[in-house]
Amino acid sequence: MPHALLVSGSLGQGHDVMAQACADTLRERGWTTRTVDAMALLGQRSGAAGEAVFRRLLDLPGVYDAFHFSALRPGARLALLADAAARARLVPALRELIAAQRPQLVVSVFATATSAVNRLPHRDFRHFVFCTDVTPHRLWVQEDTDLFLVTSEVAACAVRRYRPDADIAVLPAPLRQSFYRPPDRAGARAELGVPPQAQCVLLMSGSWGLGPIARTAASLAAAGPYVLAVAGRNQELERRLRAAARSRPRLHPFGYTDRVPALMAASDLVVTSSGDTCSEARALGRRLLLLDVVQGHGRDNLQHELELGHADVATARPAEVVRNALAALGRPQPQPSAGASADGWRKGFGAALERVGLG
Repeated sequence: MPHALLVSGSLGQGHDVMAQACADTLRERGWTTRTVDAMALLGQRSGAAGEAVFRRLLDLPGVYDAFHFSALRPGARLALLADAAARARLVPALRELIAAQRPQLVVSVFATATSAVNRLPHRDFRHFVFCTDVTPHRLWVQEDTDLFLVTSEVAACAVRRYRPDADIAVLPAPLRQSFYRPPDRAGARAELGVPPQAQCVLLMSGSWGLGPIARTAASLAAAGPYVLAVAGRNQELERRLRAAARSRPRLHPFGYTDRVPALMAASDLVVTSSGDTCSEARALGRRLLLLDVVQGHGRDNLQHELELGHADVATARPAEVVRNALAALGRPQPQPSAGASADGWRKGFGAALERVGLG
């Protein structure tokens, strides 16, 4: 059977979700797959340092905006130096992996991996780069990539900014398998203890729980709706949510959970940061209220989600989120798109394989 190596990155969960979607589709087509974490391949100390730096950049207002728009997007010297430092560690590790596994296809779903894969000598595999950001920055776009997978025409234009002759496939954003067959609303509400006719809000902000989620959850629950609040991997946020829930029976806290399809099915509104959760909410026919908490590429992604419709935006201040959420609960819901998304992604990914002779 043909084999594919997928190179993800553990900064947040979005890259892993996309890698899993690719792996699921490849296995449906008879491939074997393995997914590796580029941050782990950097080594324990370097990977931890890289994550710490990125988190710190996001914590300081405007700092990651400056780095993204002035360095990453144009490919300024600072960005190229950081990429070269990571590549020096990744290339030897990837060379060993590929020699052992002999894949026919490598899919990079993490920007740090793209230049490292393209620097490997004696390549006898095809290389896809898959980016769901609406404007991929310079480090995503390397000369020897065989095919770029993006999820919007705007993103295709961003790729051509750096490689006018790039081969690009525009595909629907893939979903985790459980979102293609989500539970029904009534069953999800019964499972979670949400009354059938009550208003219900799902509140989450990525696996890091960015923004004042605990205070927002408490304020929302006090305003009337049931609130399903997800902390992700943020253990301190989970502790605060559980403390707040002790005096607010309408607040249901969760840590890291695989029950997001049920949580989303039970909700009337999804309050979240810009990211892959937006595609999942649209697949289930849920309106979005977007928190403006992700700098850099998150700003572009947020604007794109607003343009797609059935979405509003709020600052992360709890009182403003509550006011916007209560208003959004009275607005029309989109139609579910899970079936169309599944068919479009599978057909599009299959066509991409055929374009490079791997169909």
